[in-house]
Amino acid sequence: MQKLDPLKNIAILLFLSVLILGCSTQTSRRNPYLQEVNFSIEININLPAYSPLKIIGNPVSVNTAGAGTQGIIIMNSGFDSFVAFEASCANHAPNSCSKLRIDGQNALCSCDDYQYSLFTGQLLNAPTDGRSYDLLAYATRLNGNVLQIFN
Repeated sequence: MQKLDPLKNIAILLFLSVLILGCSTQTSRRNPYLQEVNFSIEININLPAYSPLKIIGNPVSVNTAGAGTQGIIIMNSGFDSFVAFEASCANHAPNSCSKLRIDGQNALCSCDDYQYSLFTGQLLNAPTDGRSYDLLAYATRLNGNVLQIFN
């Protein structure tokens, strides 16, 4: 009978463990209405137009060319953290009524009165059929007084 090398057994067990744990059962639901455009912009939060971002819960709309599809909405979410979302309603192809408008700490879509939280991007009044999407989020990075938003 052939004796197995314990080091070889450990290597095989480790390999199988990594293989099994590396497989994820989560699937991402791709939003069919919005393209994920690549962009990167920097804004100085010391400038008057962006000074509301110094206070937690104050959203600002940014319509810089090339930033998102219909612009972006940025909000200070606390502890020097910022969130940024696409300014186009996540449940419609971009059109004349799908640009979000800020209402306090929420964003509203005038196409169908969808309401989204600007802290989380979550659709607050989702239809019961389950076919809805939350806001498209963008990455943010704060460096001193300069906030970078990118995708």
